[in-house]
Amino acid sequence: MDIKVEIDLGSGFCYGVIRAVNTAELQLKEGPLYSLGAIVHNNYELERLRNIGLEIIDAEQMKNLENSIVLIRAHGEPPQTYQIAKERNIKLLDCTCPVVLKLQELIKKTYNEDNNNGQIVIFGKNGHAEVNGLVGQVNGDAIIVDIIKKTTNSSSDETSMAGLDKIDYSRPIHIFSQTTKDPEDYQKICSIISAKQERFGLQPVVHNTICKRVAQRHNNLKKFALSHSVVILVSGEESSNGKVLYELCKNVNPRSYFIQNINQLERKWFKNGDNVGICGATSTPMEQLKAIAEYLQSLY
Repeated sequence: MDIKVEIDLGSGFCYGVIRAVNTAELQLKEGPLYSLGAIVHNNYELERLRNIGLEIIDAEQMKNLENSIVLIRAHGEPPQTYQIAKERNIKLLDCTCPVVLKLQELIKKTYNEDNNNGQIVIFGKNGHAEVNGLVGQVNGDAIIVDIIKKTTNSSSDETSMAGLDKIDYSRPIHIFSQTTKDPEDYQKICSIISAKQERFGLQPVVHNTICKRVAQRHNNLKKFALSHSVVILVSGEESSNGKVLYELCKNVNPRSYFIQNINQLERKWFKNGDNVGICGATSTPMEQLKAIAEYLQSLY
């Protein structure tokens, strides 16, 4: 069987992840380092970093540290984390993505300046590290909304809305988005909220907070998925960005498949003459994509 394999050159780590990984590698040459949460949602990369000494901890474990060095990943953290570090004499290597940091500051500023009994609404995945950091900027006084999609390799999407029932549409609303969400989904949920507010003669203030690189990536990946007969998207199962990108690929190319590693590839996905496109989330290293491409080429 003969197939062609091409890697999406727009895939690979985003700037925020590259910065965090490089910072971790430099510190590990000097001594121990803890990462508050998984530095990336990708087991392939996490295993590599663990092998050179990185130890991953959660917020509760951080409270038991003292005189240590802890890395804050690109997702960012709520103010409480910085207070704990100060109390425990912990040195923080703050690798919060500049785009996320700007969003944190914008939400906090908007909240503090709002004298109209308004509401902060965040479009994002409930419990996601970035969203936790955003909500922390307003002491938890925010409403999280999301479009929940259940997608598999063999069935169509099941979609539901979450959080919209918690909004008081008779009061002013400021809407923000998690930086890695789907721009089209953000537009959709903003339109729903806007329509509900019209009944009260109001309009929400919509803030354009999706990372520009992410937004551009969506357009490019659609073209990539359409130009290949089969698409393999490689991502960690916990990656919010990976799930969004997979849904995007599958919507334009039904022969799109989500895998975390080489072992999950299935031969039945391929047929003679296929042009296979391999792509990944912003937390998927290019090294892993190249390894999968080489493996497929060795098989066929």
